Amino acid sequence: MEVIYEDNHIIIVNKQSGEIVQGDKTGDRPLSDIVKDYIKVKYQKPGEVFLGVVHRLDRPVSGLVVFARTSKALTRLNKMFAESEVHKTYWAIVRSEELRVKSEEFAAAIQGWQTLTHWLVRNEKQNKSYAYDHEKPNAKKAILKYRAIAHSDNYTLLEVNLMTGRHHQIRCQLAEMGCPIKGDLKYGAPRSNPDGSISLMSRRVDFIHPVSKERITVEAPLPDDPLWQALGRLVK
Repeated sequence: MEVIYEDNHIIIVNKQSGEIVQGDKTGDRPLSDIVKDYIKVKYQKPGEVFLGVVHRLDRPVSGLVVFARTSKALTRLNKMFAESEVHKTYWAIVRSEELRVKSEEFAAAIQGWQTLTHWLVRNEKQNKSYAYDHEKPNAKKAILKYRAIAHSDNYTLLEVNLMTGRHHQIRCQLAEMGCPIKGDLKYGAPRSNPDGSISLMSRRVDFIHPVSKERITVEAPLPDDPLWQALGRLVK
């Protein structure tokens, strides 16, 4: 576990792909328990350690996860996430050829921010969302902005900002655009990544501290993967 930021009220850690944020039916040990153990040992806390989960990342996704260390911070962070006051920036790798097929979109993405709007319907049994370009019963409107920040002959690195928070939103919307995230078999990628990850990470979070009111901006290191590292070096 890698701690990126911590104080008396919050702790931000860099989640590895494959880790689960909170306990689920798999029974695998969640990141929240690992963080609790870290706090208990570091600060020599007796008894149960308080840790509030305020958001999650999908299991194959890596990057920043914010936890609350106090009930005061938890209440305020929950409200801030609900009201989109915590700004999360994601990086995703897609195949360049798939984006170039949509040559107008590729050229526009290189030049600046583009907006995707869909209506998403979640299928609980499949643990998957489906995107539509028109409103449907039980669908939730999903909006994100993206731009290309680096590209090679084979791959393009996209920066993504969520305007809404929907189930598998980035994965689903990019796939609907014809650009599934590298390694994301569930949403149409042709091959999995060797380590089971998908090439999507929570790169940066920016928010006003719920207690101190200072601005907190932190960034996760890129995964230790040659493609991530190579594309990262191309970002200006």
